[in-house]
Amino acid sequence: MTIATVAQHARVSRQTVSNVINAPHIVRPETRQRVQDAIVTLGYRANQAARQMRTGRSRLIAVRIEPTRDGINGSVLDRFLHGLTETAEASGYRVMLYTAADDDREIATYGDLLSAYDLDGFVITGTDHGDPRTAWLAEREIPFVTFGRPWDHLQSHSWVDVDGAAGTAAATAHLIAAGHRRTGFIGWPAGSGVGDDRRAGWRRALVETSVDPTALDAETEDGIAEGARAARELLDRPAPPTALVCASDSLALGAMQTLRTAGADLPVIGFDDTPVAAAVGLSSVSQPLGDAAARCVDLLTDLLDGPRHGPRQVLLRPALVLRHPA
Repeated sequence: MTIATVAQHARVSRQTVSNVINAPHIVRPETRQRVQDAIVTLGYRANQAARQMRTGRSRLIAVRIEPTRDGINGSVLDRFLHGLTETAEASGYRVMLYTAADDDREIATYGDLLSAYDLDGFVITGTDHGDPRTAWLAEREIPFVTFGRPWDHLQSHSWVDVDGAAGTAAATAHLIAAGHRRTGFIGWPAGSGVGDDRRAGWRRALVETSVDPTALDAETEDGIAEGARAARELLDRPAPPTALVCASDSLALGAMQTLRTAGADLPVIGFDDTPVAAAVGLSSVSQPLGDAAARCVDLLTDLLDGPRHGPRQVLLRPALVLRHPA
């Protein structure tokens, strides 16, 4: 079975079959599908070693699995990884997963992986201010893209992110429109790029309706127990909120526990739209994780093909998923 056989069966040129195998993103979807169907029907298997010698690529992309926390927010990265793996496969790549407990160990893992495997590039997740991982890769001219913004220098490299501020602003505006001008916020301590972005959207929505957000904000680390404590603190204030927006579903679930215990009927909206949120009927802000994964693969393959322009940035808008009346 050869490329010529596949080309004849799919009624295309041998170069088109080669493109589908080695650079599928440059082939029209309908043509790519016809060739892929022919490959499956005929049972064609490309010789990986020969292809690597010809193209100079291993077709391997590496991405980290985040440490598990409460079993809720970890599902967000799981969905992203599923999308990344499926999109990479459609583009002729395979995803290699690795673990690391923190940034320093992740950087050490880069060296181990690059010495053991001929990786084409990395997809980095969970960016923050002064991220040492992207600096390490950039200094060594190793191709990478990030799922998350480089918060200090937005034009420094190619990235895909979700507009967290737009998500919390939409959630807050929905509650305000339902009559909850005193909509509170439970978020992470200041300094987190993602957390600050989500808090900024909530704050902007309140300020636009002439509401002072100062006494309606509670900061805490992420987690269900932490969300419960923060909600108790807000309820004990002289003028407590009448609704809550939270920076994560974990915080929102903790807030719901406190509200049930206190007999308070306040609407709560989380962030990330995890399976647990759907199971308990929690309204949440949903990230377009499949789209984010696909765009990461697009940006990385663009880098590997020799970019015709500088770094590219993609900011995706989340969707508000309502499961209860305000």
